[in-house]
Amino acid sequence: MIARRVSAVNDKNETRNTAVIPVPKLEEDCYDWWERHEHVLRIQESVNPEIVLIGDSITHFWGGDPHTPGIQGAPDAWNAVFAPYRVLNLGFGWDRTQNVLWRLDHGELNGLSPRTVIILIGTNNTSETENARANQPQEIAEGLRAICDKVEALAPGAQIVVMAVLPREQYPNHPRRAVIAEINSHYAEIAKERRYAFIDLGPQLLEPDGSLSVETAPDFCHLTERGYRRWADALRPFLQHNR
Repeated sequence: MIARRVSAVNDKNETRNTAVIPVPKLEEDCYDWWERHEHVLRIQESVNPEIVLIGDSITHFWGGDPHTPGIQGAPDAWNAVFAPYRVLNLGFGWDRTQNVLWRLDHGELNGLSPRTVIILIGTNNTSETENARANQPQEIAEGLRAICDKVEALAPGAQIVVMAVLPREQYPNHPRRAVIAEINSHYAEIAKERRYAFIDLGPQLLEPDGSLSVETAPDFCHLTERGYRRWADALRPFLQHNR
């Protein structure tokens, strides 16, 4: 059990690339970050996952184990793609790339042999808070690269599926859209270089005019059942080899 007294250093004034410096919990959210981490360590061996998802709240809130009380999830979309498989959900609300690196350094993938690892991370690195500065697209891409290095070392036989950062904000002219597009161009290069699968879900989530509908993402970030269903449809062809 990891002592909860461990605290992350406030990195807001850090000049190095904070996206690659492992740190534990940085932000408060609607769940207990430390308890979720400890829960993962308790159940990972018994789940013995064929598929592991790594990410932030978008992944966390989809469903699966470990379940977070009070979070409804999108069970129909989850079951539509994952019902045949043993799945471990390593999505943690508010996580940035640096939080994922810390969790991987502290046992969340140890001893597991998943056939597929799906990674969706980086959107929170575009936000600045009192606890962390926003990262530049190239910095975020280096954070993804560092995560992939660790996944390759811990689960060398796994197929890695890199998800493009999902579209945020209602309208296509919002400045964050341009930042995400630049991040995703780097992600696509990493996936091509390493021969990973790469899925850009943006076209499936956006309306014809480029806007993000409340029916897909009510806060213009997190997904509804409709949005998760589209993610499930995009993932399905990449999971066939798990059976």
